[in-house]
Amino acid sequence: MRKREGRRHAVSEHKRELILDAARAVFALEGLEGASLRAIATQAGYTPAALYFHFDSKEAIHAEVLRSSLASLGAAVNQAVARMKGPKQKLQAAAMSFFRFYAENPRDLDLGFYLFRGGMKPAGLGHDRDVELNAALDAALRPIAEAAEALGASRQKANMLVVDCFAHATGLLLLLHTGRIRMFGASAPDLMELYVRDRITHLIEE
Repeated sequence: MRKREGRRHAVSEHKRELILDAARAVFALEGLEGASLRAIATQAGYTPAALYFHFDSKEAIHAEVLRSSLASLGAAVNQAVARMKGPKQKLQAAAMSFFRFYAENPRDLDLGFYLFRGGMKPAGLGHDRDVELNAALDAALRPIAEAAEALGASRQKANMLVVDCFAHATGLLLLLHTGRIRMFGASAPDLMELYVRDRITHLIEE
């Protein structure tokens, strides 16, 4: 009986992963607004009805794909920070690993900024999902604040630095992935690194 249940669970998990893999491809092409359960089901090789056994909506599927993406982001940031000793090096590693993750994984950036596909307007995946996903993003960025506090910044200033780093990184990433950075003859990674070094120097000198 247990073997049968284990086999059933393994098959169910395999189908779920196939659906999520298909959803990643569809969301990458169509965004959240343009995607449909039918398109995801077709990509996965299932009927739309089969998807409802695992997910109740395309928003639920998108949330699961984004949750996995944010977990990978958090792991990348934490691994980079763990290799460093001092707070200065940890702040540099945290900010740059955040930038590099999205520089190397543009589809993950699309997932995080899905609302831009439908125009710049308020959007979400449902209150509970939004809270959970925002908490995952906050956790991935938290090492920046922790390193800033270790360098002497107040909690408020450390949190503002996180916002500043996030805004600066996403602006550069937008220029990088649209190719607009070439208009300025500049390197997005170099500009990000220069920015982070400047912020660290500013913190130390305060």
